[in-house]
Amino acid sequence: MFAQLGYYICVPFAWLTRVFYSLTGSYGLALILFTLVVKLVILPFQLKGKKSMLRMNRMQGKMKDIQTRYANNKQRQQEEMANLYAQEGVNPMSGCLWSFLPFPILIALYAIIRQPLRYLMGLSMDTITAISDAAAKLGYAAAEGGQAAAYEQIYLAKFVHQHWSSFQGQFDGLINLDYNFLGMDLASQGSTLFKQITTGGWPVIGVLLLPVIATALQFLMTVVSMKSSGAAANSQSKMMMYLMPLMTLWMGYILPAALCVYWIANSLLMMLQEVICGKILKTEKIDLEVTASQKNALGSAQSYLRFMAFSYSGLVHQLEYEGYSNADATFAADYCGADWNEQAAKSAESYLKYMSFSRSSLIHQLEYEGFTADQATYGADAVGL
Repeated sequence: MFAQLGYYICVPFAWLTRVFYSLTGSYGLALILFTLVVKLVILPFQLKGKKSMLRMNRMQGKMKDIQTRYANNKQRQQEEMANLYAQEGVNPMSGCLWSFLPFPILIALYAIIRQPLRYLMGLSMDTITAISDAAAKLGYAAAEGGQAAAYEQIYLAKFVHQHWSSFQGQFDGLINLDYNFLGMDLASQGSTLFKQITTGGWPVIGVLLLPVIATALQFLMTVVSMKSSGAAANSQSKMMMYLMPLMTLWMGYILPAALCVYWIANSLLMMLQEVICGKILKTEKIDLEVTASQKNALGSAQSYLRFMAFSYSGLVHQLEYEGYSNADATFAADYCGADWNEQAAKSAESYLKYMSFSRSSLIHQLEYEGFTADQATYGADAVGL
């Protein structure tokens, strides 16, 4: 069942690769064009995901407030979060779902590369067996066991190419598949060529360089992507930033070189995609359906927070006192990026500069200012009471 499902997943990608190969006659160029089309298809999903991430960033203030306010009531916290997502029209999963799309594509492409007769040419297993028997009569020896057996169809396709005059017109759907690209054999694995590095010339050196280039570009692509999205470089993201390129380097040497061509094209197009998305979403980052009055309220809120501490409700009231509407004041408090726990700590520190408080009286005073009980407790803890 799963094998059948995998076959049908591979079919459209195999058809696309076959079309590009028939048009260009170049296996490497077909892979690059395949990658380009896939990126164009994914682009709308990427744009949607990035828009969702921008909206999520704008909601950070309110999300932190909910998390703090209902820290001891996880069920209520989840309900309030769900209500917030509904009010803002945000799907918290849509920002990351698009990033998983390349993985099934990569798996499908690997199957297409590893089994070209089955997927790229669409031949039945009976036909493949008949081709193998015909090749055996011409001196072809099928691989037995290990990694060689896993790439049996690649070796058979290369043999057919070398003896094309004996196979041409004999089997419907059989393609004269040439793995040569820029003087490199894209069917070869770099791990088998290290002993030939001094004697093999460019065909060997080129294949050995492909994983290095793919690794460097993937690392650069990750840096560009993190920078454009404004992602924080925490320990987990830093680990992934180095781990994924290292995995690419390792797999680039043990798998057919054709995959490295895909990775290189994919990284270059991903960086181009980031630039395109950045241009399209430039106004979203600055002005995501924000009115002039909301911008002004947000500017006033950020100005206040630079000089003194406020609770969420205290900031809203102050902005309303200035003449902003409740909607604009609430918007500014939601998206000013304030950490309300830290605001409570700053307010507590300010009080203690001028008068003495017991722990309970300080907490009470902070709650009077509009801080939640948890925020007020955090403030008291922060000043050592």
